[in-house]
Amino acid sequence: MELDLIINSKRRYENFIKRVSESKTVWGLKGEDGWCVCESNEYEDTVVILFWSDEAYARQCAVEEWSHYKPTSIPLEEFMNNWIYGMNEDELLVGVNWNAKLIGLEVEPYDLLKELEETLGK
Repeated sequence: MELDLIINSKRRYENFIKRVSESKTVWGLKGEDGWCVCESNEYEDTVVILFWSDEAYARQCAVEEWSHYKPTSIPLEEFMNNWIYGMNEDELLVGVNWNAKLIGLEVEPYDLLKELEETLGK
């Protein structure tokens, strides 16, 4: 079961890189109190900010205690040029394409930036 989760999380991460590189858009969940974040599944006292490659994926997670959040798009260029640096400064991790059970990879902002730059540079 555990290995399955890791493989699926990695697949969703790779899908995120591919899709946002094509669409030039990243999706987050935004409410009146700001952007949707959650506790890290891996590290104590660490916050993860979540993003998705598609509006539909973001909407799947806007349920229960997150039902007041709305899928909101961010231009990829702004995400790479502003968000990544802010998240790194704030010592946040990035969670991409997490599933509705809030399971997915947690990555360092600069690692995500590097992957996006490599993909866009191809």
